[in-house]
Amino acid sequence: MAWKTLDDMDLSGKRVLVRVDINVPVEDGRVTDATRIERIVPTVDDIVAAGGMPILLAHFGRPKGQRVEEMSLAQLVPALEEALGREVVFVAECHGPAAKVASEALKPGQVLLLENTRFEPGEEKNDAGLAAEMAKLGDLYCNDAFSAAHRAHSSTEALARELPACAGRLMQAELSALEKALGSPERPVVAVVGGAKVSTKLELLSNLVEKVDILVIGGGMANTFLAAQGVDVGKSLCEHDMAGTAREIAEKAASGGCEILLPRDVVVAREFKAGAAHETVKAEDCPADAMILDAGPDSVAHVKEVLDRAKTLIWNGPLGAFEIAPFDAATNAAAAHAADLSAAGKLVSVAGGGDTVAALNKAGAAEKFTYISTAGGAFLEWMEGKTLPGVAALG
Repeated sequence: MAWKTLDDMDLSGKRVLVRVDINVPVEDGRVTDATRIERIVPTVDDIVAAGGMPILLAHFGRPKGQRVEEMSLAQLVPALEEALGREVVFVAECHGPAAKVASEALKPGQVLLLENTRFEPGEEKNDAGLAAEMAKLGDLYCNDAFSAAHRAHSSTEALARELPACAGRLMQAELSALEKALGSPERPVVAVVGGAKVSTKLELLSNLVEKVDILVIGGGMANTFLAAQGVDVGKSLCEHDMAGTAREIAEKAASGGCEILLPRDVVVAREFKAGAAHETVKAEDCPADAMILDAGPDSVAHVKEVLDRAKTLIWNGPLGAFEIAPFDAATNAAAAHAADLSAAGKLVSVAGGGDTVAALNKAGAAEKFTYISTAGGAFLEWMEGKTLPGVAALG
């Protein structure tokens, strides 16, 4: 891995521009979920411990280059001070004279928070001039926002080229986990990919079948693959127009030695609501007036067998309609099994993507997974095999 970490930098007496993701939910001016703020604490603490002075750069919302007061980072100061246990100085600019004065006045142990980078019209255009102005505020650059690394913006890409650059602790953990999962994984590698539509995960599936040994497909996507094999899936969510694509992916997998696992049995119902009357049938026996809403117990047993043999697991998406019982059973059971194997040191498990985090939390399995990425789009683009500008700029 070509990128540097904080351990490679001399931080003593240095002002460190730290790009963070603190784009947290706020209601009535109060932070309602401080998870993203809490995850930057190790980076800030390590910079301060090494004698550095952190200057935080971040975006919030989508102001589109305009100053929108309700998107000011000023409202995050109390939550930041609580999480960091330090004084946080705020400046309502992310470059310019006021920001320069504040950065030069920064004392050891203090943290400086600059205003929303997306108030600047040049930020999302990756404007080199804006990056050069920001660079005047610090001596070093540290990117700790993997979740924004798929965007080539001034504060994520151009700025990394203006100053000596490194990855923060959160970025470092994310890149290390992804390297273990896809870069140089211990085999066999299993990927679990679920979700509603094949069309939204085409690049992901195409990349994974070249990288993993077994691909488990669940959710509405599995219905499309079943239908492509000639199975009648009744009234299930299914992209019939993607049948040809599904067959192409299956052929690519077969030629590359990747086994695709589809449900053997399925849970079907006539209506999609909590506690709906349901039955379990073989995948090929879905009644014409029913919907497939989950994988059945035989399918789950098959997935567990595969996980028992695996050394590495990549998980993205649920196996069924996990939001409501009883159609969360397959996701819960498979996730719990993966979590137990991970906790026992038998499996390296990396998971990410919006629905994935929610599903694993609901299953009570998230804490035992080796690594849970909250990065969303950046996680998916990495899994698709794409180069992330914010990571490449650190090399």
